[in-house]
Amino acid sequence: MDLNRIQKELQEAELDGWLFYDFHNRDPIAYRVLGIDFGKFTSRRWFYFIPAQGEPVRLAHQVEPTKLDALPGKKETYLGWRELHQDLARILAGAKRVAMQYSPTGAIPYVSTVDGGTVDMIRSLGVEVVTSADLVQTFEAVIDDAGYQTHLKAGEKIQTIKDQAFTLIGDFVRTDKRLTEYDLQQWIVERYQQEGLTCMNEFPIVGINEHPADPHFEPTPDNSHVFKMGDKVLIDLWAKCKEPGAIFYDITWCGFVGQAPTAKYQGIFEVVRDARNAAVEFVREKFAKGETCFGYEVDDACRQVVEQAEYGEFFIHRTGHSIGEEVHGNGVNIDNLETKDERRLVPGICFSVEPGIYLPGEMAVRTEIDVFITPEAKVVVAGAEQEELVLI
Repeated sequence: MDLNRIQKELQEAELDGWLFYDFHNRDPIAYRVLGIDFGKFTSRRWFYFIPAQGEPVRLAHQVEPTKLDALPGKKETYLGWRELHQDLARILAGAKRVAMQYSPTGAIPYVSTVDGGTVDMIRSLGVEVVTSADLVQTFEAVIDDAGYQTHLKAGEKIQTIKDQAFTLIGDFVRTDKRLTEYDLQQWIVERYQQEGLTCMNEFPIVGINEHPADPHFEPTPDNSHVFKMGDKVLIDLWAKCKEPGAIFYDITWCGFVGQAPTAKYQGIFEVVRDARNAAVEFVREKFAKGETCFGYEVDDACRQVVEQAEYGEFFIHRTGHSIGEEVHGNGVNIDNLETKDERRLVPGICFSVEPGIYLPGEMAVRTEIDVFITPEAKVVVAGAEQEELVLI
């Protein structure tokens, strides 16, 4: 834990402190930010208060008095609930606004891990509870150069594997050999192993025709189609290098088995491609002007293109997600559909932009890229961006 950095961020946010809390290992964010072991069972409530200035305070139950011993600060213990309330009132005395892993109206559920009753208790002490969402992003989602280099390294390998996957489809179809969606998925996973990559047992998506109209379609030996001429193909693949601190890379490409895709399929691809490009351009313009940019605004810019093409009802998920050491990270998402993500895009974050159109029982198109905002506030995309359908 970097106490000085946390207190600096609290001062800049004009907050009086950050109150961490856990019970029964419900808040993995707290453990990651504080740098303590999440694997040890927590059977009693603990609190850790970092004031914007001054010494932190550890408050643990007498049954588990050593729970927070790895952290700096004054150590206190409590026994009964009355004592707990009294101790918290004393520890928070003078604090008017404190951050917790809470989100008003559940707007950002990814960071809303503190239960409502505990929030009520802190409020009853005369303290305003505000969301820690931006703080969490700062400490969980901002990537340093070493992390970004692992992202680029994984990207080079995944782009190659993607190209090889489309080539493999063509080789099998031209020679009348049998290749299924599941076969290709497993081939990609094997290539990950060969290249020193891991998808952490969350396997890539390979879908033909109507299958990817389910955005999270999972091919199995029993449900898989066999590739053939005229098929519409979607491949969504993600992985990271097998090394500490590695950052995921996540892309989706679409192709057609043949040389003449239908006008409808081609048209849908062009819509999502243009929507993707509009989202990136929106972010670039915002940063070029030095203006604040929020996740929900980028989703709006992307979704508007799809809606103007009259496919809005078929764009059924957010535009993008945070990317970090987990493929779905804990920073700002590009979302004004599933949630209204009011977190700011800041230098050092990585996120996907992946609009899609899903026509149930018929077809789907999604195009996905990874965007990184450099420390110098440049908006960059790692690797190739699909501008035309792959003709397999």
